Amino acid sequence: MVQLDDLDRAILRILKEDARLTISEIADRLNRPESTIHFRIKKLQEKKVIQKYTIVLGEQFQPKALAVVYIQAETPIIEEFLDRYIQYLTKTLSMLPNVLVVAKSGRDGVLAIVGADSEEGLHKFVDDTIRTLPTLKRVEVFPIDKFIKGEGLAGVLVGV
Repeated sequence: MVQLDDLDRAILRILKEDARLTISEIADRLNRPESTIHFRIKKLQEKKVIQKYTIVLGEQFQPKALAVVYIQAETPIIEEFLDRYIQYLTKTLSMLPNVLVVAKSGRDGVLAIVGADSEEGLHKFVDDTIRTLPTLKRVEVFPIDKFIKGEGLAGVLVGV
């Protein structure tokens, strides 16, 4: 595990807020020499603490309706096929444009975060696309009304 000191954490907080800032701007905010900030950022990248920089898409490009969908697969007669079917499900879901995140959950479950331009479009997508996948035991939809933390998440996840 990588140990971070207060300066490393301060740099990360600033970059998380706005990764476009120059080293000079970060140094000014933290009242430190540019060479120190440059060295620390380089070390954070080398240690894979900073893996990459990305963008958050603006609100006009983000889905207006989001939901977490839990999908439980029916256990096949030959139980060894369950892992293959879960792989099929996760791969299929990953290719769908409205699906922002896919994760395996337990032995027979898959979680997905899905988005659409409206609540109606979201429910239509779930009903017409996800619920029609073969051999599902259960599909539960949990609409996201409001983010308490991570409100920019949709802007990071959505594809263009």
